Amino acid sequence: MKLKIKIWHWIIFLILVLIIYRASLLIDCLNFTINFAGLLFSEFKSASQVFDFDSLEIILTPVILILIAYFIFKYKSSKILSASLKFTPAVSVLFLFVFLFSSVITNRNPGFQKDLSITRLLPPLSKITTLVKSDFIQSNQSPINNVIRIKQKIIPLSFNDSIIHADSVSSDGKIYYKGTTEFLVSTFAKQNSTVMIQSTVFLLGTDEYGRDILTRLIFGTRISLLVGLSAVFLSFVIGIFLGFISAYSGGLLDIILNRFTEAMLAFPVIYLVILILALFGSSLVTVIFVLGLSGWMSLFKIVRSEILTLKKKDYMITASLLGLSRKQILLKEVFPVIIIPVMVNIVFQFSNVILAESALSYLGLTVGGYPSWGSMIESGQEYLRIAWWLIVFPGAVLILTLFCFNSFGRKINEYFIPRIK
Repeated sequence: MKLKIKIWHWIIFLILVLIIYRASLLIDCLNFTINFAGLLFSEFKSASQVFDFDSLEIILTPVILILIAYFIFKYKSSKILSASLKFTPAVSVLFLFVFLFSSVITNRNPGFQKDLSITRLLPPLSKITTLVKSDFIQSNQSPINNVIRIKQKIIPLSFNDSIIHADSVSSDGKIYYKGTTEFLVSTFAKQNSTVMIQSTVFLLGTDEYGRDILTRLIFGTRISLLVGLSAVFLSFVIGIFLGFISAYSGGLLDIILNRFTEAMLAFPVIYLVILILALFGSSLVTVIFVLGLSGWMSLFKIVRSEILTLKKKDYMITASLLGLSRKQILLKEVFPVIIIPVMVNIVFQFSNVILAESALSYLGLTVGGYPSWGSMIESGQEYLRIAWWLIVFPGAVLILTLFCFNSFGRKINEYFIPRIK
């Protein structure tokens, strides 16, 4: 009997791997949540100073993991989750998993760099010796310091003076070497601390600043998907709204909006995007806003053409005679009919946004401070002959992402419109 692997099997497998591989880290997440909740009730002002996006991510990580497991077991017999696992949905689920649990999967800071003489431009599967200093925890440590300590353990800092990379350590563990220079481990340890010697493996190597390529790829996935989803949602709202207003109102407003859309389609949008980013800076919000504004035109055309056809239908005329508002007509009568072509367009638009974000990063208009596939490819050009992995891995991930989501869009189109197969 042939074993049929379903999509929900793959999701459960990823959850189990994460729990087994990062069990201690997930326990720290729960510990942080409990300690932060206690701090919130006892010292609200101190808790508000500690709370940020990283704290929210730590709190939500176990919650999201539990919710995913719950919905899988409750709806595993649904048509989507019970479908056989193929390459495209498997990779898409993996990308979504990486997006949700990036900080737990790697537990390394994508910007961490230290001891460049040892860590710079290491090839894939490189292993180096690492000395980690752990301070003894004081029994009378304050609640806020305890929360900060747990937080830094879960989400490491971009710089940590408690970590040293070395070429090797003497057999007795008292001396570590950097090149031909010897250093005493006891000098590094000082008082009230202990030093643990361990091996650090860089699966995909390091870049010119000694940063882990795998970690940067994982966090780059989060940035690309976040920009893609947010920009596509913005394009969706603008395209649906303007398309409906244009087609349903007709007259002069329809002519103005239609001509404006055609002008936007004819104009090279990349120049407008670069101009806006140059004027207002390349922050994450700005990039999402600009890419969202540059992609609504195709949705506008689809929605407008569909509604112009629907306006002649009897049920649309009846809905107007019954006195339904434009909002009710859009949500109850129009939206269920146009959702299929709109959904297909959104999937293809998502791929275009990810490619556009990578292109902007490649041109130097990076999403400030965050790792991006495009910026990784751009910075790796200079070292192509001696460090091929700087370009190959981010380029491969980018191509794989575009392939999967374009394939996903074609599958949706073929499913709802069988005649195009």
